[in-house]
Amino acid sequence: MDINHKDFGLSFEIFPPRNLKASFKLWRTIEVLEKLNPNFISVTYGADGSTRELTQSAVSVIAKEYNIDVAGHLTCVGSSKKEIMDIALEYGKAGARKIVALRGDSPEDQGSENHETDNFSSSVELIASLKKNTNFELYVAAYPNVHPNAQSEKSDLDVLKAKFDAGADSAITQFFFDKEDFLRFRDKCNAAGIYQNIIPGILPVENWSKTKIFAKRCGMDAPQWMSKAYENCKNNEEHDLLSQALCTEMCNELMQEGVNNLHFYTLNDPKLTQKVCEALGRKVTSTNITKVA
Repeated sequence: MDINHKDFGLSFEIFPPRNLKASFKLWRTIEVLEKLNPNFISVTYGADGSTRELTQSAVSVIAKEYNIDVAGHLTCVGSSKKEIMDIALEYGKAGARKIVALRGDSPEDQGSENHETDNFSSSVELIASLKKNTNFELYVAAYPNVHPNAQSEKSDLDVLKAKFDAGADSAITQFFFDKEDFLRFRDKCNAAGIYQNIIPGILPVENWSKTKIFAKRCGMDAPQWMSKAYENCKNNEEHDLLSQALCTEMCNELMQEGVNNLHFYTLNDPKLTQKVCEALGRKVTSTNITKVA
């Protein structure tokens, strides 16, 4: 199969390091990802704001030291309106120009909205405030397989439309196993009057057993044929080759269906993501790693 998608938008998600060893791994990961010339890298934000300081630190380092735009995640849970807007301002001071605005989960992942009067009640309210008071490009979450806490598929789409009506610029989806999940979702969005940019979230499978567990938490069942394929892998090399082939094929087919942007969940390991992007035709650049002072 001859694949050569020369021009497509590319972005990556990482999570902030919690110790020195993880920090070294993350910076090595970013050095690899930077050479793929991404549009931006996003930095996650733990449940209940549990990694707030770590996220702010990672956003600041990436914005100041690397040739990459950075997007800080921002959630409603665990902080007051003032605290959250102050974090947004700190992102801006550090050099970030994008924010991924989310409702966020409590540490117990109870899925309830925050109804404290001094807090944002939902991601829609957070987006509206960011749109009114800042100049960030705003990204939000979307769910091809319906959010596990949504009342219905329609209500899930209604929430997404409300996010865009409040000022979101683009959406990034939860990961999915089959390209048809995304394509059907895109059609449903159009039918609901949602025409803004929706970027598929791509998860190269680093560990199939862990991926199945994570998918279950997100309300998804792993396809039986994929489970069987991974069970037939005799070693880690075959596992990784299967992951690369499946991910590359899905991304290629998505772009053949008009998708122009891909967002990769890297799990702070660039190996498979890099191989998939290169297989799709993305050339590694030889630009300097850090910014010129």
